[in-house]
This record gives sequence, structure tokens and C-alpha cells, in this order.
Amino acid sequence: MAEAALVGVNSQDCLLVIVPMFHGQSWGLVHTAVMMGAKLIFPGRYTAEDTSPLVDLMIEEKVTLSAGSPAIFLPMLHYIRTFEKKPDFSRARFLSGATEPPVSMMKGFKELTGAEIIHAYGATETTPLVTVNYHLNPQLQNKLTEEEKWDLRRKQGLQAPGIDFKLCNPDTGEEVSRDGKTVGEICVRGPWITGSYHNAPGTENGFWDGYWRSGDAGTIDEYGYVKIVDRIKDVIKSGGEWISSIDLENALMGHPDVLEAAVVGIPHTKWQERPLALVVTKNNKTVSKEEFENLLYDHFAKWQFPDQYIFVNEIPKTSVGKFNKKEIVKKYVHLYQDLIDEVTAE
Repeated sequence: MAEAALVGVNSQDCLLVIVPMFHGQSWGLVHTAVMMGAKLIFPGRYTAEDTSPLVDLMIEEKVTLSAGSPAIFLPMLHYIRTFEKKPDFSRARFLSGATEPPVSMMKGFKELTGAEIIHAYGATETTPLVTVNYHLNPQLQNKLTEEEKWDLRRKQGLQAPGIDFKLCNPDTGEEVSRDGKTVGEICVRGPWITGSYHNAPGTENGFWDGYWRSGDAGTIDEYGYVKIVDRIKDVIKSGGEWISSIDLENALMGHPDVLEAAVVGIPHTKWQERPLALVVTKNNKTVSKEEFENLLYDHFAKWQFPDQYIFVNEIPKTSVGKFNKKEIVKKYVHLYQDLIDEVTAE
């Protein structure tokens, strides 16, 4: 019901089911479509390496609603760029989840097809929707420039009706300020939020006063916009300060020659951890470290820049399309130590 209200689902819609049913029941959209009498399209098997059948199906069936991760939408956009006559998706709303959508991807869909990429947030434990970033808060309409509005759309958005949020210190459980700057753990409760784990002793610490602890580090601003800074386990801890891998990734993906970028914290003798960036470029183009740093200067302090950029053909992902950071760290865990050893030897 919340999803239907927030995204405006009705009987005139046509939903293409991209998210598998075993991923939070397709993020709730299948049930929403049935409830509202919308048309359902099941595409069968597809791969992230070739999303062209999905785009072709969207055109053929006049799809107006779908959902997926940036790992699916980015290659779809890449395919659409090859069209001489771009498809008309001006009625389409595509929910993007799993990780923060790059502004360049959202702009690309809007400018080429008219489609809206809508950032949404949830988890299996939240069944799954808790925030949607679709309609702009009216108080901000005349306060923000167009670029600032695009930047705002990267956030996870405003909470769904019926959901209650807390922003807590992950060590003490105490609430922290909702000023858009102070980082805390996102904690959620509501009618469709889990209250416990069945037959799972030892998971009691996953809840505080009836609120489910998400494990996500984030902020909430004065207008109610939620922004996930990182998974608490993925935040890069360097010299006593936190660096958001998600913000670095999206900045790097703003480069016109970059297809994907993943940033992880690699152990470092002096600084505890330092950022490492894995980059996939379009058509194997070369991007210099200086180009990346020029891209980052406006948004990050120099100490937050990745120490190394490694170009790869593909970045390992999980079954839900997220970057598999555990696998990346495992592969490069000794990288900075090895570099220090080399310098010392010289």
C-alpha cells in the first residue's frame, strides 16, 4: 500500500519484473502491481552482461514501471546510447536500489528516454520498502539549483508512511542529531519491519527498543531525507576519520569514460586503512590518476582520495548486484603493505 501511494502505481501501469522473486519478493512491486491491477511482464532469465533483451521488452510492452540495481541499469543505458532513435520512456518510473545510483546514470535515462530513476531503500528485514526519493519536498523547490536537486536525488529519500526512524550511535544506541552531517546507524520499526529473528539465538543485539538495526551508517537532514553513507562494515577508517566508499564511487563514476568503480578500505600500517579504487572503463579507455583527482577535488579532502586506482575488466558482485567488497578486500588485502615493503627495500 505504501509503495502504491509513494510511486503512484495504478491499473494503467505495466511492470517489468527485473528483481528476482527471491530478493525481497521483487522488492514488493509484484504484490503492489497485483493489488492495483497493473499489467505484469516476467522476462525470464537474463544476465547483467547482456541487458538488451530487457530494454527491447520495455519498448515492445510499453513498460512504465520497473526496479533494479545500478549494475543492471548502467548496461541498459549503455545499450540505449547505441540507438539512433531513442525509446520513449517518459511515463516510466524505475526504482533503483542495492546501492546509490550515480547522478550520471539518472541524468542519462532522463535526457535520453524521459524515464525517472527513483532511489529507494529497504532490506529483506523491512519487507522491503522504507524510503523513496521521488517527489521533492516542496520547501526545497525554490531553494535548490537544478544541479543541487540532482545531487539530492542520490539520497535514499523520505520515509514511507507508517515507518519510524531513529539515528543512533552504533556503540551506545543513543540518538544523534538529524542535521544532515552527523553519522549514525539507521534503525527502523513499523508494521512491516521485522521485530526478531526466528530461532536465531545471539541475534538479540540486532534490535534496540523494538527498532531493527540496519547496519547502515547514514545521516538524516532537517527535511527528513535519509542518506546512507556506507555499510558500517564498509566505511573506510583512515587515521581516526571515516571515508564514505559510496560517495567516492559515485564521484568516480561521474567521469565520462568510467563504467563502474568500487572503493574499499585496505589495511595500512600507518593509517589503519586507505582507500583503493577498482575501475572499469568504457571500451578499455585509459584515465589518469590526475584526471580522477581533478574530479574529486571539489567534494573531498585530498587525504580522502584513493591511494591506488586499479583498472579491471569487471568488478566482482554479489547475487543482488552489489559490489562484493569482501572478495575485493581479500584479493588486495596486502597491497599497501607490499608497496611499503618495496619502498623500504629501495
